[in-house]
Amino acid sequence: MAVTIWHNPRCSNSRGALQILREHGIEPTVVEYLKDPPDRATLQALVEATGRGARALLRDKEAAYAALQLADPALEDGALIEAMLRHPELINRPIVRTPKGVRLCRPPETVLDILPA
Repeated sequence: MAVTIWHNPRCSNSRGALQILREHGIEPTVVEYLKDPPDRATLQALVEATGRGARALLRDKEAAYAALQLADPALEDGALIEAMLRHPELINRPIVRTPKGVRLCRPPETVLDILPA
């Protein structure tokens, strides 16, 4: 499995994680998810791989978060994933997938936990 980063170049955390990968000799596949959003299967797989649920990948600082009332704790993963599919700006970043796992890399140094040997 190759290394992939779901990236927003305007985000300092995302740029930082990408820089750390490159400093470790890894040239990942870079997916600018706002231009090329993940499909349902990919997003579902990322959520499952984190082991933390969809809410952990949900960005709560976006206007759509409040407008869609996503703070409601009764909302299940399916509803949160649907919101992220319709509004990719709700996907938190950066998400990095390596052969060692998937992590939301906030702070960027979190990527060190999943660097391949």
